[in-house]
Amino acid sequence: MDVIKTKDLTKYYGKIKGIENLSFSVKKGEIFGFLGPNGAGKTTTIRTLLGLLIPTNGQAYIFGKNIRDNIVEIKKNVGYIPGELNLYNHLTGKQFLEYFASLRTSEMTLLDELLEVFEVPLERKIKGYSKGMRQKLGIIQAFMDDPELVIMDEPTSGLDPLFQQKFYDFLNEQKKKGKTMFFSSHILSEIDKICDRVGIIKEGELVALENVDKLKNKKGKIIRFRIKEKPERFKGPKDMKIKNGWIEFVTSDNIDFWIKKLAKFTVLDLEINEFSVEDIFIHYYKEDEA
Repeated sequence: MDVIKTKDLTKYYGKIKGIENLSFSVKKGEIFGFLGPNGAGKTTTIRTLLGLLIPTNGQAYIFGKNIRDNIVEIKKNVGYIPGELNLYNHLTGKQFLEYFASLRTSEMTLLDELLEVFEVPLERKIKGYSKGMRQKLGIIQAFMDDPELVIMDEPTSGLDPLFQQKFYDFLNEQKKKGKTMFFSSHILSEIDKICDRVGIIKEGELVALENVDKLKNKKGKIIRFRIKEKPERFKGPKDMKIKNGWIEFVTSDNIDFWIKKLAKFTVLDLEINEFSVEDIFIHYYKEDEA
C-alpha cells in the first residue's frame, strides 16, 4: 500500500520554481529518504504534502486521500518534524508537550518511551534549551501519539552522534511496527544508513529514485578525463558532465568500449575509479559546465 503518492506535483512561487512534476510513492512500513542539497526543494515538497502550501499543479495522496480535499483528516495521523523548530520559549518542556497533546485526538502512547530515550529537562523553560534539546523535544512531539506516518525535515540537526544513533535505532523499531517515515536530509551517510529507498531531488526536480541496497550493490566506474579537443565533441552517455574542461560519467559498461572511443582523441588526463554510493548521489548534484 502506498502511504504517500504524488503525480506531477508542482509548486511555483510566482515565476520561481519550487518543485516541478514530482512523481513518487512511499510504501507502508518503509523509511523513505529524500535527499538533496539545501535549496533543492525538499522543504517545499514537505510543506506542500502537509497542506501548508497549495500545489500549483499535480496531485498528492496520503493514506489514499487527496491532500487538496482531506488534509485536516489526513493530519490526524501524521507526525511532523519541521526543518526549523520555532518552539514556545515561554513554556517549559512539559507545558509544551501537554499543549500539543491537548490538540490531538489519540492518546500519547509513546510519550514515556520517548522521554526515556530522548532526555529533556521538562521543568526548564524552552528558552534555556540548547539546539540539541530543542530538536529532541521536536522529535518527541512528532511521535508521542504513535502516528502511522511521520514526515521529517532534517530531523537530526543539532543532535550529537550518540543521540543520532539512538534516533536511528528508534526509527528502526517503529519500522518493525509497520510505521512509515519520510526522511528528508542533505546528509548522505544517514540516508545510506537508515533508509530503504531514496529519492534524489535537484533544482526542484526528481532526478533519481532508487532502492538503497541496490545502489550499494551496483558495480561501476567513474571515468574522468580531459582532451585536447573541445569536450563537446566527445559523445558520452546522457548523464555525462563537463566541468572546467573535465569530462566525467559513471558507467557499468565494458571499460574497453570507452577506452577505444577515447582513443580517437588526444587525451591530456585520465582517471578511472570505483564509485561508492556517495559518489552516485554526488553525481546527480553536479552542474554541467562547458
